[in-house]
Amino acid sequence: MAEQHENLVLEHLRGLRRDIDDIKQTLRTDMATKSDLHSLRADVASDLLTIQAEMARMQKDTREQIVGLRRAVVEYHSAVVGHGIIISELEERVRRLEQHLNLPSLERH
Repeated sequence: MAEQHENLVLEHLRGLRRDIDDIKQTLRTDMATKSDLHSLRADVASDLLTIQAEMARMQKDTREQIVGLRRAVVEYHSAVVGHGIIISELEERVRRLEQHLNLPSLERH
């Protein structure tokens, strides 16, 4: 009977060994290797550099558009007034005239 218990124990131990080997094999196939991680890291770094370059280009384009818009607004104001006076300069001159003549400002109304 002791031999039967030994065989039963050995059978269970062999079953456990097979289960552990199966788990090890599953882990080996499912886990990423160091080279996989390095490759993924390089891909992410490359993507980040691409995104940074695209953002820099977009910022430059936006700055150029703003400069062009400012130029267009100044040209428009100059054309509307007729004598090359920018509207902000005209408003400043009107304000000084109002102060000089002690006139009430239109902004109070």
